[in-house]
Parts: sequence; structure tokens; C-alpha cells
Amino acid sequence: MSSSVTLLLLVGGIVAILARLLSIGKRPKNYPPGPPTLPLIGNIHQMPTRDAHLQFEKWAREYGPVYSLILGTKTLVVLSSDEAVKDLLDKKSGIYSDRQDMYIGQTLCSGGLRFLMMEYGPKWRGFRKMVHGLLNISTAKSYVPYQVLENKQMLYEMLNQPDRFLENIRRYSNALTTTMVYGWRTPTYEDEKLKQLFEGFNEFAALNQTGTAALIDFFPWLRALPDFMLPAQKKAKELHKHEKGLYLGHWLKAKDEWKKGIIQPCFCVGMAEAQKTDSFSDDQAAYMAGTLLEAGSDTTSSTLYAFVQAMLLFPDIQKRAQREIDKVVGTDRMPTMDDEPNLQYIRACMKETLRWMPTTILGAVPHAVTQDDTYKGYLIPKGAGVLNNVWAIHMDPKRSPNPRVFDPERYMDDFLSFADSAANPNASKRDNFTFGAGRRICQGMHVAERSLFLGMSRMLWAFDIDPKFDAQGNKILPDPDKLTQGFVCMPEEFVANIRPRSKERAALVVKEWEEAQKECLDPVTKQWLQVPANLKTALKGL
Repeated sequence: MSSSVTLLLLVGGIVAILARLLSIGKRPKNYPPGPPTLPLIGNIHQMPTRDAHLQFEKWAREYGPVYSLILGTKTLVVLSSDEAVKDLLDKKSGIYSDRQDMYIGQTLCSGGLRFLMMEYGPKWRGFRKMVHGLLNISTAKSYVPYQVLENKQMLYEMLNQPDRFLENIRRYSNALTTTMVYGWRTPTYEDEKLKQLFEGFNEFAALNQTGTAALIDFFPWLRALPDFMLPAQKKAKELHKHEKGLYLGHWLKAKDEWKKGIIQPCFCVGMAEAQKTDSFSDDQAAYMAGTLLEAGSDTTSSTLYAFVQAMLLFPDIQKRAQREIDKVVGTDRMPTMDDEPNLQYIRACMKETLRWMPTTILGAVPHAVTQDDTYKGYLIPKGAGVLNNVWAIHMDPKRSPNPRVFDPERYMDDFLSFADSAANPNASKRDNFTFGAGRRICQGMHVAERSLFLGMSRMLWAFDIDPKFDAQGNKILPDPDKLTQGFVCMPEEFVANIRPRSKERAALVVKEWEEAQKECLDPVTKQWLQVPANLKTALKGL
């Protein structure tokens, strides 16, 4: 071969490499529209470091309900309308239920074990089937005795420690979840493992929204760099070490109690049985149960916290809700699940809270599409991430006029459950998108609906939620648009004056909790003496 031919081949190779490099970061013409890109990085430089939901909503107004972001070597398609979510994530769930490779979140933070981020396949479907056994509609109804007891303790703590209402709410949701998953309850917020859970998950959520995490995901060659050059990598590994210790400790304790025959009916009983035949590791079992613990503890407590803020900022709504409760329930007892059909305004408040302050503000973790697809004339390429832009959908003024106003009237004619609403073929009639969509939809919505109803109705039955005042006599009111950061969020911490509506109601709160302890709990351990009979039957097959 002559030197001139060799030179031509070399030049041709260099040109081809350069062309390939220059194509990275460029949006193909047949993709959904989106903001202008730069070579190599695409739109990475425009990704916000705080309040990402606001920028994603702004882009939806500029580029339409389906737009794309080019993030280095990867594509993210953003769905910002109820119709698009229904058409793709629901109707085409067979190809829209995968996950993209998330190196920081799944590989480093989770050891490849986190159910939330697991790729779509036989393993994921097997675990999802187990979760369905714990959280299906029939079993969920059986958890009401657990929910009622934890609710009574929450009210008692709010009566005696009103300034710690966030901690009281968190203990309520966490204790219910540990009971369902592991067979034991969390009797106090001072439990170090409870604190570790909330602190660790907050760190996890925040870390996965950092620019460094995105860069490592979108440019895989960066993963070869040492940790001192990429502090996010080091932090992710440390977080996994502590988190795995927590989850593995919980699981091994439950497994040991199962072997000894002393465990209460719970999800881990079924998982221990399944491990004998399916042979998955203790690490995988630990993260399977840990994922449920995260979801049940964090999202329910964040929604109840947002509800308290809404009652603080919209006192007329609070008074109307209390009037409905007083009319239906009266003053000599607390609301029960039997009252739910007659407390439509409370149900409307519940749905409006999820719309007004969605905890999974950008749909938690994006879906991914497993094959090329077209939608409204655009190509959605195989492997693209597909994001459920919950905030933009909930704040669409066509769907919800004056969207930042807390207005339960929007749902006064909505008598559907969360699950039935999510399955509504008319996407515009779905109540909220907080629980996700398609095969990745949150299976805990049946339990969450009852926890939220009991929490909201009983709080308003027992307490008034009013502002505190500063030294100058001015009301101290929170800014509802100041939210914590991460893919699961809640209002920034705020203060409120929570006080009993009457001495009689306060006395009943005390009486109910004292009687519940005597009837249900061991006086020393504060664990259940005996699982309610109907619940034992419902969980027998897990």
C-alpha cells in the first residue's frame, strides 16, 4: 500500500472520528424539540442545580408537552401532559418500563440492588409480584388496625410535643411501614435507625441530582477517574456502605425471627419463603425490603407535612374541612375509615395536597424505552429516558386553574380511589400523577390512601393549625414554593402553632392512646402483643 493511500485512510479515519464526536450532543431533526444544544455536552450545561422542576416546567411551555434534552451521549424525553403520560407510559408500558443505566444511583449508591432503579426484566417482575402480595387492594384494607394505632400515637405526640409535628408525622409513617415489611413497629422518633433512614435517603436523593452524578452517567469514560477527582463517587460508595448495613441488619433480624417462628406476619415472611426456591441473595432481599421501607416512610410523611402547610396557608379551607368533620363525626369520637364516603371534602383535600405539592416532583426516576418508537411524528429512540414531568402537569392552568392556590373544590365530584383514578382511560380525569404510571406505578397507593385519610381527618378533628408570631407580632408563614432538593421532595421546614380544638378532644386523644397501648402493645417493648385476626389471615399467604 502506497504512503499516499495510507495517509488518505488515516485522514479519513480522523475525519470519521471527529464527525462522530461532533454528533455527540446534537439533537437529530426527527427527535422531539428542545432547547439549543452544544457539541459534546448537548443540554448538560443548562441542567439546573436547584429547583429543577421549575426549569422543566418552563421548557414545557416553550417546547410543548413532549420535548427532548440531549445529555451527552444520552437522550431524555420529557412528558409534560396527562395525555402523553397515558399514551406512552400507560398504553405502551410493555416498552416504556425500563430504566437507563444509573451509575451513581444504582451501581455505586445501591450496589445494583435498588428495586426502584432496577432494569425491567424477569428479576424485576418477580420482585414486583411479591410486592403486589403485600400491597394489593385486599391486603391493604387489612392494615387499617396498624394505621389506626400509629395514628393514635401521632395525635398524642402532637398534643404533647406540638413543635415536633414533622418528627411525629415521620414516626407515624415509618412505624406503619416497618410493621408491614418487617413485623415490628418503631415506637419512638429517637430510634437511631429511623433517623438514619430519613437522613440517608435525603442524601441519596440529593446526590443523584448533582451535576457530577449526571456527568458520570452521561459520559461513562469518567468512571475510570480516581475518587479524589470525583468526590460524588466517593460519597456514593460511603452512602451505600451505611445504607446496606441498615437494610441488611433489618432483613437478617427478620429472617432470624422467621427461622425461630417468632416473627409477626409481614412481607419478609413471604420473601424468606421465596428465597428458598428462587435463591436470591441476602443483599438483594435486604434492598427489596429497604426499598419498601423508603417508599412507605418518606412519601407519606412528606405529603402529610405538605397538608399541614396547606392548612396553615389556607385557613378558610381548614375551617370548612373541620365543619364537615364535625357534622359527620361529631365531638365524642374520631373519624374512622367508615366515615370516608361521607367526608368528601376531606378526600378532596387529600387529592389536592398530592396535586399542590407532589413529592415525586419529576416522577422520581425516569422510565426508559426498550425499542424505537414514534409519537406525534417524533422519534423516541431506543434507550432514551422518559420523564414523567409531574410538576408541569399538576401546574398546568388548563388542567387546574390558579394552580398554586390550594383548592379542594377541584375534586368534589371525584369519588374514585387513587388506583381507580390512575386507571381512568380519560387522562384529563386522573386526579394526580404523583404515584407514577404504567408498570412502574407505585403499588403502595392503596395503603397510602388510607394513611393519608386517617392522618388528615383526625388531625383536623383534634387540632387547629395556626401561624406562630414573631417578636413584632407578625405571622410567620412559610413560602410554599421553597422545597427540599432531590427527586423526592417536601416543603422546607416551617413552624406552626398546633393546639387542641377543645379540652374534651384533647382528653379523648389521651384516652384513645392509653387504651390502645393497654390493649395492643407490650408495656416494655411497645411492640404488638398479637396481630389483629383479619390481618393475620390476609398476610398468611405472603
